[in-house]
Order: sequence, then structure tokens, then C-alpha cells
Amino acid sequence: MKRILALAIGIASTYTAYSQSLNYNDLGVLFSKDDNYGTARFEAMSGAFGALGGDISSFGINPAGSAVAIKSTFGVTLGNRNTEYTSNYYGNSTNTEDDFFNITQAGGILSFDSALNSDWNRFALTFNYRIKKDFSGFHAAEGNSQYLIYNEHVADPKAIKTQFDRSLDQYNSSYIDGKSSVFSLGFSSVHQNKLYVGASLNFHDLEFYREHLFNEINDDINGNILDVENYTESYIQGTGFSIGLGFIYKLDQNIRLGLAYESPTWYQEVLEDYYDELLMKRVENLSIPEDLDIIGPESYLYKFRSPSRFTASGAYVIGKKGLISLDYTYKDFKNIKYSGGNFSNTNTSFVNDYRNTHALNVGAEWRFDNMSIRGGYHYEKDPNLLLGGNTDDDNIQGLSAGLGYNFGNMKIDLSYTKSNNKEYYTIYQNSDLAIKNNTSRISGTVTFSL
Repeated sequence: MKRILALAIGIASTYTAYSQSLNYNDLGVLFSKDDNYGTARFEAMSGAFGALGGDISSFGINPAGSAVAIKSTFGVTLGNRNTEYTSNYYGNSTNTEDDFFNITQAGGILSFDSALNSDWNRFALTFNYRIKKDFSGFHAAEGNSQYLIYNEHVADPKAIKTQFDRSLDQYNSSYIDGKSSVFSLGFSSVHQNKLYVGASLNFHDLEFYREHLFNEINDDINGNILDVENYTESYIQGTGFSIGLGFIYKLDQNIRLGLAYESPTWYQEVLEDYYDELLMKRVENLSIPEDLDIIGPESYLYKFRSPSRFTASGAYVIGKKGLISLDYTYKDFKNIKYSGGNFSNTNTSFVNDYRNTHALNVGAEWRFDNMSIRGGYHYEKDPNLLLGGNTDDDNIQGLSAGLGYNFGNMKIDLSYTKSNNKEYYTIYQNSDLAIKNNTSRISGTVTFSL
């Protein structure tokens, strides 16, 4: 098992240099991302709910927030994501587009007034499922870097092999599917209607599938063509758990402060299936036969620990008319760690080549009788210090807006979110493939109160 794991890690590390295979550093960051899926109200305010509570999805930011809800509440959210990818590769631009539609959130808050003569006058039990990140997408790039990897055909029978030293074309594509999600259970309570405290136990699920194709075409001085295709396929699945703690304090009727901590997610058993094939096509004029080299399919296990998260929050509530809220989140990406295999270089890279990140979420809401309008802004830094030349282009930022209508015991909310960032990959030289992502999300939530 260790031999297989070491082999697969070596393969991933080698191919990353020129074929955009995601190495374990890339995967560690990807699996630690959280796109703040939630109720439409939550998304319309860019997830800035750490000091507010009351909403089912606020529980995912600060588990103390459930006790803010006076009534028991149940809700379900349907969401659609559309992402436009623009790949820029040595002067060539390639456009692709992807759509994702699913139930992105479902859960409830059971709120109870205390039957005891106590300063702890209300408590709440919460359960909630939500998608953290959907991985589905497809992007491709084509162009000519004037660099090459394969200048000889391995099946060339001649003692002095023909040199295919002129680069003609390269093609690179990646299809990804799957998602990371979490199901949370929690308890919260309020002391003298001022101090809210809560804790959660979170069960995480990870499912990731990727097909990657890299094609390089070169020729020799006589125009004979060497056509090489590298196809890799991987499937990763795992389960993990984390705990959350938090509190909210009302300074007065208007000002609320919140602080929350979520531990690292410990994935104790991650299973990866891996397949790799390298095809060098036949060169007819030189009588060089086709050669196909296959590694796998192989399966192996390892462990993974994602970053922890601290969130400090503040909110100003204007009676029953409106509010403005702000969340600041810190994540320690340097402490991502793999174990169960030869991951020393990967773990060292997290320490040396990555940074801990900061995120800012701002949201506002104003009510007109039963109608509410909402808006928000979100910003998150990228942890990678090597790719993209440490620019701000790879940071995620976006705006959100939404509407809600309260029918009494039922509410309907809609939201729209728009965000953008760039992702950088290395094919031949550092960051020579840049992919601009423009993402829009539409969500709708139906909520019932008892």
C-alpha cells in the first residue's frame, strides 16, 4: 500500500510540472474551500451572520446563533450556479461554461422556552445539511508555448532516436465533478436575553472526480509528427468531522458582537482511485509503432486535516426595520496536513509556500412591512504564494442581492450572487495558464415557522 501511494504521489508531482494535474497541495486547498451556500437570505447578505443568528444557515458560521430564533423554523433551498471560464494560454483564449443545480441547504431550528426558573431562558436544537463547495466544471486551453516535454518516441527502434524538437501545439482540458458537504447538529442557549452560546458537531462528506487530458504535438526537421496524449483519472472520497463553538453578546438593543471557532476537519479515511495512461501515437513514415503505457487502476488510503477557522463578527440592528452586519474570518492554511503516506514535501510546501487567509463578508437588510431587500459584499484571499505571482487577481470577491417576503408562518426568499477570480496553473512555466472565473448564483428558499 505504501509503495502504491508513493508511486501515485510521484506521478502527481511529476505531471503537475507540465500537464496541470492537481497535486496534493492543490487538492488540499480545494477541499478546504467553503463557498458559503445557505438560505437565500443568508446568501443575499454574503453570509455575514456571525453576530446576527436567527437564520438556519447562521448556525454554520456561529453555532450560538440558533438560540436567537424565537420560533422553530424549517427551510430548504434550491440553488443554481453558472460559471464562465476564460482560459488564457500563450496568447490564446478559450471559453467554456458550466451549470450546477441542486438542493444546496435543508435544515431546521427547534426553539424552546425554558420550563425552569432560570436565567437561561431559551435553548435551541439545530440540524442542517448544506453544500460547502461544488466541484463540477470543465475548462480547456489550447496554444503553442514553444516548449516541449516529449522529444523522442519511446518505441523508436533506432539506436539514435529521431528528435522531435519543434513544438506545434498543446491542448489541456480538465473535467471535474463532485462536491463537499456537511451535516451539522448543534445546541445553543441564551442567558438573560444577552449572551448566546452554542456548540456544533459537524459531519463532512467529500466526493471528487476528475478527468484530465494533456496533448502535445511536435515534429522533426522532416515534418514527421510526434503526437502524445496523457490521460489521468482520479476519484477521491472521504468522511470527516469537526466541532464548532461560538457566542453572541448583545451590548444593547442595537449592537451585537460575535466570536466563533471551527476546528480543523479531520478526514480519517480518504480513499483515492487513480488511473494514468500515456499514449504515443504511431509515426507512419518512420515505421515507429504506437506505444501505450498504463499505470493503474490503483487504490490507496490516507488521512487529511483541513484548516481551522476563526470568525469575529459585529452587527448593528435598527429595531425591526433593518440591520448591517460584518464578519471577519481567519483560516490557517499553513496547518493543512496529510498523513498515512510519504507527504513530507507536500506538508512542507504548505508551511513555506502558502499563507493563512483573511475573508471579509458584509451584509445589510431593510424591511418594508412584509417585504425585505438585502445586499452584501464578500472578499477572500487566496492562500497560494507561488502561482499568479502573488497578485490579488486570484482573490475571490463579489456582490450579492436579494428579496424576501414574509407571509406569517411561511417566508420565501430569493438571492443573486456574482463573484470572480483567477486561477493559475503551471504547464511548462510558472503560472503560464490563467483561468478567469465569472460565477453567478441564484437561490430560492422556502421557510416555515411553528
